[in-house]
Amino acid sequence: MAQRYGGKFSPDGASEPADTTGQPSRGEVYRGAKAEPAGAKVNVLFFPPVVLAFTSLNDGAIGMTLGLAASAVLVLGAWLLREGMRAEVAYDARKVAKRPAFPRKLAAAVLAGLGVAVAAYKSEPGLLAPALFGLVTTALHIAAFGIDPMRNKGMEGIDTLQQNRVARAVDEAENHLKEIMDAAQRADDRQVERRVEQFQKTARDLFRTVEEDPRDLTAARKFLGIYLVGARDATSKFADIYSRSTDAQAKSDYFQLLDDLERNFIARNEKLLIEDRTDLTVEIDVLRERLEREGVRLRDTN
Repeated sequence: MAQRYGGKFSPDGASEPADTTGQPSRGEVYRGAKAEPAGAKVNVLFFPPVVLAFTSLNDGAIGMTLGLAASAVLVLGAWLLREGMRAEVAYDARKVAKRPAFPRKLAAAVLAGLGVAVAAYKSEPGLLAPALFGLVTTALHIAAFGIDPMRNKGMEGIDTLQQNRVARAVDEAENHLKEIMDAAQRADDRQVERRVEQFQKTARDLFRTVEEDPRDLTAARKFLGIYLVGARDATSKFADIYSRSTDAQAKSDYFQLLDDLERNFIARNEKLLIEDRTDLTVEIDVLRERLEREGVRLRDTN
């Protein structure tokens, strides 16, 4: 549904609540935001299969079948490429991440080559020419878009079992955030959506902290589960009320709830970071004592 543009100098701009809590402004919601990785350069790959499908309809039974098959393979390859690029961006955004379980970008390159080979066979039956077209297409696809990350990142010294538990907890928390945004969009209010986006960013900062040190999962579990479920339910109820009545008091109360939740998430994240630094300091002190007992004299860095 189309929405009217709104902003600081829009007629309804003055009605936005002022930020007096010391929390980040709305402009900081987009701090560190990145463009959609699967943009026009990927979406354009959906166009050739459509053209191929339509131009194959009058080529007889065999030509039509080959054309439609090639189109289906190319569409599947373009879809895998889009999902692979999104997965790669998520991988790059984390300091600790596993390599993708399925190499989508590499599979997309193979499917692109296969689709072009089938399309070439439709026009020029044989083996050599379609094979050459397919190999060249696969090579150009890899040169243009690259391949998937092939190794884990930042996993050295981390308990794999614990890391898997964290991954499951974070995935579940991300689903809660998505459900919160889906519910907020039912309110059909730009201010509400922007405020939820800011809360999502704060919550994801905590997610990244837990991912980097899985030992923090126990201390943060209720923030990844109970609090987000409560926020989801509250958002759903608010959206139902606000979409019917546009009650300003309900909107103010909902914003206050998000402010309280956000302060709690920020405080928990800061506490986890302080505890992580304390653990590091303890380990450094223990190592220094061991070295001194071995007769190694350390330079005073102070």
